[in-house]
Amino acid sequence: MATLIFLFSAAALLQFFISYCRSLIAASIKQPISAEVRDVTGIASAASGEDFVRVVQLLQLCPERPEDGSRIRAINAYFRLLTLMRSTVARVVPALVNWTEMERGQCTYFAAVALDRRIAFSRDMLAQQMDA
Repeated sequence: MATLIFLFSAAALLQFFISYCRSLIAASIKQPISAEVRDVTGIASAASGEDFVRVVQLLQLCPERPEDGSRIRAINAYFRLLTLMRSTVARVVPALVNWTEMERGQCTYFAAVALDRRIAFSRDMLAQQMDA
């Protein structure tokens, strides 16, 4: 009985986590990426899941905004879950391959939007220091 309760709890937590990550992604999709970030990341038209690691590495080079840390960690975990799903379940269910690739691309777009915000944040901090 304890195992059954644990499995249902884990499934509910996973469902909540996926919904949370998809809501974060949905909010970022509405925001455009600056031309500067497009040039730096190499994202021309559509973001690809293959670019995610590179964009996250660029994110780590910028000063962290207080509100971004947990969101980026959540999307990073969601991306890893999608990658695991693509390499396991998607082999059995081919319809999931396109969905996981689309979701991975949206994770990359989220990271690019976060990079754009961090660059703007860094510029604002620099401007404030120059004024002082």
